[in-house]
Formats: sequence, structure tokens, C-alpha cells
Amino acid sequence: MRSSPVQQSSSSPNPVPSAPEAWSQRFEGALHPAIVLFNASISFDIELIEYDLTGSQAHAKMLARQGIISEDEATTLIAGLEQIRQEYRSNQFHPTVEDEDVHFAVEKRLTAIVGDVGKKLHTARSRNDQVGTDTRLYLRDQIQQIQQGIKAFQAALLKHAEQHVETLIPGYTHLQRAQPISLAHHLLAYVEMTERDWQRLRDVSKRVNICPLGAGALAGTTFKIDRHFTALELGFDQVYTNSLDAVSDRDFSVEFLAAASLVMAHLSRLSEEVIFWASQEFGFITLTDACATGSSIMPQKKNPDVPELVRGKTGRVFGHLQAMLTVIKGLPLAYNKDFQEDKEGLFDAVKTVKACLEAMTILFDEGVVFKPQRLAEAVAEDFSNATDVADYLAAKGVPFREAYNLVGKVVRTSLAAQKLLKDLTIDEWKSLHPAFEEDIYAAIAPRQVVAARNSFGGTGFDQVRSALAVAKERL
Repeated sequence: MRSSPVQQSSSSPNPVPSAPEAWSQRFEGALHPAIVLFNASISFDIELIEYDLTGSQAHAKMLARQGIISEDEATTLIAGLEQIRQEYRSNQFHPTVEDEDVHFAVEKRLTAIVGDVGKKLHTARSRNDQVGTDTRLYLRDQIQQIQQGIKAFQAALLKHAEQHVETLIPGYTHLQRAQPISLAHHLLAYVEMTERDWQRLRDVSKRVNICPLGAGALAGTTFKIDRHFTALELGFDQVYTNSLDAVSDRDFSVEFLAAASLVMAHLSRLSEEVIFWASQEFGFITLTDACATGSSIMPQKKNPDVPELVRGKTGRVFGHLQAMLTVIKGLPLAYNKDFQEDKEGLFDAVKTVKACLEAMTILFDEGVVFKPQRLAEAVAEDFSNATDVADYLAAKGVPFREAYNLVGKVVRTSLAAQKLLKDLTIDEWKSLHPAFEEDIYAAIAPRQVVAARNSFGGTGFDQVRSALAVAKERL
């Protein structure tokens, strides 16, 4: 959504903010100018304007349907709100700090357009239920966009996975070479992680999609409104059944930020691996010029800026989750001004997750080139096939724990002789245990090591192809 500049005032170059005109005559004195600025949220909650307009139009329809205002008044209000929408989209709507927030800004402009009938729009509602509605409409929309971003990211991973089912890559535990695996299997692990992210966001949407409109300030309203009508108009699945809970609930924001944090955690984990893979020490990938930068003083360098930025931006989303939890942890019922602090972090988290998903999608679409030859060399230069020696002996009747201990001796012997397992002679094998035969060499070849792990969910090529087909079907 486009942002609109927020001005301090349109009347003078150096204005002194005053209290909003919307306050009642309960107040005799003017609000301190610095407090006006401190109190205002228009600089960031303008992000909600289109959702505020949509919610207000539904509210106007309901008021007319219930006979609280006339049909003509509702038509006038809806048309005026639509005019504000077009003004905003064409960058002609410029609220000031004196408007305090997006709700007052819209009401003020609406009254200027349609006259006193504009003052009827706020009948039977409060800014408390209004902002709750706006935020839910916004987040519902943004969750759908993030879910689309996840699917695009998964498609980029699957493109590589299809090409590299039989490309081998070292698998690690404790960042130590463990066992060779299919590169596609490795990439599909991130497809599974992000699929859980997609599902979590779907579940969060269920709690987001509950309508608080009509709860009023905290206790409902004396007007005979129809909350279910406005909920239906706005596409909500249900309405809050308790007015206090309706205006004070921010659980849905916490849930979203938790889900967003996990999205970022998964992107950050992959980013860390890409950074490793792109290093000279690993050399598993090349980064194209489209997704890498250089050094200001070292001309030979190509820096993995995209994954580094994603890794760095993860912390800010985590921080927004902690901040939201801190905001709500000690609040009594119902609405409190603290809730003004629920928006900037939420907006920033949404933008950060969307930007990082897009960047990582582009990185895997256009920026990452795997190096199969280097990967093949990597899986052939270590002892990551040692477990398969133990499995080989176990298959020949040697108890696994005995076989496991024996393989430790095999590795020690090989290291002393400065040999890899594949380089041991058959006599050396038989000297370690008579069960070893010539077929040991085939059993510990990296490709066979991977192919043999054909248990469900394993890295065996048949299993990987099946998992790939399932993942493509989900898309």
C-alpha cells in the first residue's frame, strides 16, 4: 500500500499543533504542542487508511439498514469515503499531525466533503473497535500476500531440487561432515519448513478474521446495530462475543509476529548455509552478478549481501514480537493508549518478511548456481560413509554396536595410514573383520550411500523424487 506524506499543518510553515477538534467540550485548555506531537499516530497509522475507509463504508451501510441513519445519508457517506480513497491513491490527501490519527483525519475530510452528515458516521462505534477492525483487515490482507510470497519462494527452491535430485552434497551435524545426501533433499527440507510457515499463517488468519466492530469503546452500544451484517460485509468469519475482549485483544498480532519470526528464522538458516556455500572454503555455489556485490577496496571479492541482510533483518522481527508481548503483558481491561504501540512493529514486520521472501526468491531464481563437480569432490574426500560400513557389517550379522565400535577402529587405522575408506585394500579390510568382502567398495561409494537410504522421508533418490512430486502438487 502506498504511503502518504503526513504534514504538521497546511496553514503555516511553522505551525503550533493544537488539540484535535474531535475532542468534546469537556476540555477547556489546549493540549501542549509537544504532547500533540507525542500523542499523534497519523505518521504511521495512515497505513490503515484504505482499511479504515472500507470498514467505514460497511458501518454506514449497517446504520442505514438498521434505520439509524437514512439511506440517502448512507449513500452520501459512502460516496464521500470513496472520494477520500481516490484522493489518497492520487496523493491528494495530506492529513496533518493535528488530525491525530487516521480515523479523525478521515472523519474531518469526510465532513469537509459532505457537510454535517459526515459527523453521523461515528454513530454507534468508537475508535477502539474501529482501529481493531482496521488492523485485522490490514493483517488479513498482508497474511495472504506473505503466503503467496512463501509459495513463490518454494517454487524457486523446487526448481533447483528438480535439477539436483542425484547431485550429492555433504550433510552436516554439529557443522561436521556426517553423511552424504541428495542436494534436492537438502533443499526440500526448507520447502517443508516454509510449508509449516504457510500453515501457521493460515491458522493465524482464523483468529485475525474475527470482527470487533460494534463493541464500541468497551461495553457495546445502545443503538440497535447489526454486528453480524458488518462482519459479513467485511468478509469476517465471526464476531467477538465479548465487547471487552473485542477492543483489548491483540493476541492475533502476537500470533502473527510469532509466525513471522519463524518465517525469518527459516530464511536466516538457509541464508547462513548460502553464505557458507559461497565461500572459497566450501565453494559449493557461485553467486551471479545479479545478486552479489563487491568490495570498495578489494576488487576480487563477491559478497553474499542478500543472505547477510536477511540474516540481519531477522533480529528486528524477533524484536517486534518481544515488544508486542511487553506491551500487552500488564494491561488491565479494556482499551489503553499503549495499544498505539502495536502498529509500527507490526507494519515493519510485515514489510520485512515480504521483502526478505522476495529477495530470497530472486536469489534462488537468478543468483545461485550450484557446482556439481565441486560437490562430488566434497562427498568423496571424507569419512561420511563410515556409518555405512557399520550398516554393512550389521547386514552380515554383526551386532550393530559391535560394528559401530569396529568402524571407529577402521577410521583410526585409515587416518594413521593417511587413507580414505575407499582406499583401503581388501586385505586391510579383512584384517579388521573377516566379514568384509569385495562388495564393501560398492556399499561405501557416495552415490550408493545416498541411494540406499530409501526409508520413508530419507535421502534415497526414489524417496526424494516422491517428496518432490508431493511438494510440487502442493504448489
